[in-house]
Amino acid sequence: MTLFLLAYAAGVLTIASPCILPVLPFVFARADRAFIRNGLPLLAGMALTFALVASLGAVAGGWAVEANHWGRQAALVLLALFGLALLFPRLGERAWQPLVAAGGRLAETAERRVAAGGSPFAASLLLGVATGLLWAPCAGPILGVILTGAALNGASLGTSVLLAAYAAGAATSLALALLLGGRVFRAMKRALPAGGLLRRAGGAAVLAAVGAIAFGLDTGLLARASYAGTVSLEQRLIDATRRGEAMDRIIPAQAPAAPPRLNLPVEGRIPSLAGALEWLNSPPLSAESLRGKVVLVNFWTYSCINCLRSLPYVRAWAERYRDQGLVVIGVHTPEFAFERRTANVRRAAADLGVSYPIAIDNSFGIWRAFGNQYWPALYFVDAEGRIRHHRFGEGGYEMSEQVIQTLLAEAGRGAPRMGPVAIDRAGAQAPADPANLRSQETYLGYRNATNFASPGGAVRDAAEAYRPGRLRLNEWSLSGRWTIGEEFAALNDAGGSIAFRFHARDLHLVLGAPDGRPRHFQVTIDGEPPGASRGADVAADGTGVVTGQRLYQLIRQDGAVAPRTFEIRFLDPGVQAYAFTFG
Repeated sequence: MTLFLLAYAAGVLTIASPCILPVLPFVFARADRAFIRNGLPLLAGMALTFALVASLGAVAGGWAVEANHWGRQAALVLLALFGLALLFPRLGERAWQPLVAAGGRLAETAERRVAAGGSPFAASLLLGVATGLLWAPCAGPILGVILTGAALNGASLGTSVLLAAYAAGAATSLALALLLGGRVFRAMKRALPAGGLLRRAGGAAVLAAVGAIAFGLDTGLLARASYAGTVSLEQRLIDATRRGEAMDRIIPAQAPAAPPRLNLPVEGRIPSLAGALEWLNSPPLSAESLRGKVVLVNFWTYSCINCLRSLPYVRAWAERYRDQGLVVIGVHTPEFAFERRTANVRRAAADLGVSYPIAIDNSFGIWRAFGNQYWPALYFVDAEGRIRHHRFGEGGYEMSEQVIQTLLAEAGRGAPRMGPVAIDRAGAQAPADPANLRSQETYLGYRNATNFASPGGAVRDAAEAYRPGRLRLNEWSLSGRWTIGEEFAALNDAGGSIAFRFHARDLHLVLGAPDGRPRHFQVTIDGEPPGASRGADVAADGTGVVTGQRLYQLIRQDGAVAPRTFEIRFLDPGVQAYAFTFG
């Protein structure tokens, strides 16, 4: 509603623009006739024709954008021509000459019908259509914002409504001019020199914004640059409107409902999903098939502790908003080689309760298409296929759910204003304890290994007998015969162990075996069975079994968190240890 009123006010201000000149002779030619039968139909026809012509232009720009990657470039070229037309009036006159000629012919037809005794209402309506064609080149800065958004982000019914509001505002000011008579016309003539300068300034601003967007400086810069080139009155309108919107977003303390809609910029368009090698829980999906749906894209991998801790929220959103039009896609992009096996991903998805579509992105095709760099990463896509928000890493769950509700409301899905989902997380999916977290993710494969403390250091890709070292905080060591490879350390003989000096509430270790056979282990903390400090994958006496290639929660300290020495001893050979993570 706010933007609707702003567009209407901008249309009212159009009467002071020099581009209104082609319309004025037809409008004031009926100043001495009955307003209801002559002036009103003329202005109605003018406003409707203008809105129709501008909407068709916006839709055409939207089709160009949707056609292919070059459509956006074509839209920018069209906007550059629009800016040049504002900057150089003669160029604009030539560009719009066909519309002006058509308007002139319609005006002549209307006058002949009146002279022949035809209905003055119908003749005035036809004359209004003609003046709408003549007026089509008239574009103030706010109108430029509306058309720019339609061209770059896709036209919609909302675009047409805003254009109609703009046209109605201009018709209102012309109606007042008709009622006040020729004095208004003479006052406007005196304002034309300054109006011409403002028109040129607006054209220069549009060209500058087109250049900024072409070089990717900012997706929403064109709208802001268009504001900067407007007259001071329009600028004050915009500023006042923004202040009003900010006030509208304040929620009373006693309100039980979730926060209102967010103001989300456009960050780009959803790229192709063709990089997926396979799909789980769904037939292959594409950006085109998802049009009309709100989409949440979650980049994850099933052994990532940060992904696991955020997964309960993603699952809950998928279930809660599925019937309202939300589609959640889990893009599984692997970190370790075992995560490339579709059977492993399918098994993990079933164990984790992930029933929404999963794109197997082993080649990192979708990852690169999004320009992503993080696990987990969330991208929020509106019903028109535009990325409107992103979130990297854990946290921000309440904000993320507000984004989902906002995009569903924009899509007309009637999303209820509900509070955030209530999540009961357990095991490795439980939230971390950041206040006591002093240890960081540590890899055991030599590609990323740090803080290895066994005497003599690591030997790459060869079996070696290692001895435990004296560990300082965040150091680790091996004991027994191991082969340290690029991704993992593999145990050659039974009885080998790994020790780590850590400071965190939770300790996890990614473990597996290539043949899938179970490997038994025994965990101690400061030399004792963990008891109440056992993790979800360990018994109180410290025993456990490696049953698959995944993340295992081995320690969750009970009581005060302090630096501890963790050790895991394997009773069977052939286990592979990848990385420690903490929480």
